Amino acid sequence: MDLSDDPGRSRWFSPVVRPYALVRGRTKPAGERLDVISMAYSLRVSVPDPTELEPEHLALLQRCAVPMSVAELASGLDLPLGVVRVLLADLRERELVRIDGPAQKRVTDIRLLREVADGLRRL
Repeated sequence: MDLSDDPGRSRWFSPVVRPYALVRGRTKPAGERLDVISMAYSLRVSVPDPTELEPEHLALLQRCAVPMSVAELASGLDLPLGVVRVLLADLRERELVRIDGPAQKRVTDIRLLREVADGLRRL
């Protein structure tokens, strides 16, 4: 059976090496780490030269018109999370998208910290 005829297969995985080839064998995104809940959004309405980008880059840019998490983008495009991270990093380097990581809130309320510590001691 020819795998490309299987309607259940994703269009991105025909042939099987497509995701690996798409990112030219890169497995880690350049620059700052991209968390699955990081929010990506387009910085420009139009791309200066769309011929320099892969169709998947353009699809990501289109979806990022509305802020979306990295996980939502991977799911919506039916691409592996690692591939989406690399593609988003490419777009970030070209200053076409901005990616905001999850907020890093620190607990500084001493009373709350003491209550948590007391609760843990009681366990």
